[in-house]
Amino acid sequence: MRVIALLSAFVVGAIIAAQARTNGELALFTGSGLEAAVISFGSGLVILSIVALASAKLRTGIARVVREFQLGSFPRWQVFGGVLGGFFVGVQTSSVPVIGVALFTVAVVAGQSVNSLLVDRLGLGPAGVVRITLLRLVSALLAILGVAVAVSGRLDGAESQVLPVAFAFSAGAAIAVQQAINGRLGVIAKNSFSATWFNFFFGTTALCVAAGVSILRSDTTLQSTAGAPWWSYTGGAMGIIFIAAAVWAVPRIGVLLFALASISGQLAGALLLDVFAPTDGTELGPQLFIGVGITGLAIALSTVPKLLKSRSR
Repeated sequence: MRVIALLSAFVVGAIIAAQARTNGELALFTGSGLEAAVISFGSGLVILSIVALASAKLRTGIARVVREFQLGSFPRWQVFGGVLGGFFVGVQTSSVPVIGVALFTVAVVAGQSVNSLLVDRLGLGPAGVVRITLLRLVSALLAILGVAVAVSGRLDGAESQVLPVAFAFSAGAAIAVQQAINGRLGVIAKNSFSATWFNFFFGTTALCVAAGVSILRSDTTLQSTAGAPWWSYTGGAMGIIFIAAAVWAVPRIGVLLFALASISGQLAGALLLDVFAPTDGTELGPQLFIGVGITGLAIALSTVPKLLKSRSR
């Protein structure tokens, strides 16, 4: 089961790399990353809501969470994991134009890897308390190194401003918490997609509020997406797959291992996209292949000893 959970984390990490491409394409037509994020999250919410109308199991899971929430059976703030996803997108929208995608990615992975250690140690996720061992610490540092090496060829010209980098780091840390509490919500709902529905509901709500504030405080107006390619609207569906996989896998392997495997999958997915569907200005260098290899090593250090130990029993 652990191997399946790791493989699922790797695969959905690759899907997230594709999601970044689709959302980026949509942002080109809207002229606003925030508007594109609302469309992406909103489409995911619409898809899940339609599925809920046809699935009694999904509706039962949603009702179970609502009932337990009203009874106070779990800390009520744990239902708002989607807000952290909205926070991540908001930070991404404001930081990337200043420091660039590469530096933003490094800062996010650093925050996610470091905070995943703390989240596991505090037992915030459904897997319970997981001690910080030397191997886990080295694995987290290797993951950061792997991403830094992979994007090193794209760091030239990035303005290393302290505040945007700090916000990107905090966004990565928020994602680690989101995955942990979404995992707990999945245990309560007894259905991954029911927990995912709450994530999309509150994430979409947060983004709509942010977009509304942006429109009221500036001359920003909503733009038509007419003419955008059909595949640019698939980001919400990809997000459903990622979050549902996280809800299912985190209770089985913990927050850190899920983060490491999904980061590795994200780099591998980005590599495949650059090879088979490159965009203008794409440059493939050896550092990208080396970075993918380093993150793979990080996963191996965290998982192989446990797998060997479990098989020897």
